[in-house]
Amino acid sequence: MAASSAQRWAPHVTVATIVVRDGRLLLVEERIDGRDVLNQPAGHLEPGESLLQAAVRETLEETGWDVTPTGLVGVYQWKAPDGTDFLRFTFTADALAHHPGRPLDAGIMRALWLSPSELEQRRADLRSPLVWQGVADHLAGHRLPLSALKEIA
Repeated sequence: MAASSAQRWAPHVTVATIVVRDGRLLLVEERIDGRDVLNQPAGHLEPGESLLQAAVRETLEETGWDVTPTGLVGVYQWKAPDGTDFLRFTFTADALAHHPGRPLDAGIMRALWLSPSELEQRRADLRSPLVWQGVADHLAGHRLPLSALKEIA
């Protein structure tokens, strides 16, 4: 028997962006539940926006960087320790312009650039295993063209 719409399971749909410049990854340091963690620029898909629009918006809001997505690194399903289910679309993007005076989202302490080896040394500080998995897949060359995404009106 089908569940009613009020009982229907729905994961949190999120986006993340991997931006590399001069061999370094754009990350955010944020405070979550009293702990400082590292994450890619990432956040929830909002009503009425496409996955690509969400990735561009979240990157700007969390880092002050304008970006243009260039590929889809992967789609990840994860159950957080608190039982929350996530479906994360991780993109790669090129950095276009920085707006250093732009205020960052609440909870974001700063944006920073780390090499992959520096990030790997700080794996204990990652917000979730999705962060490193996306980076590892990116470094391994995993890419789907953006044309793999279809928004059906």
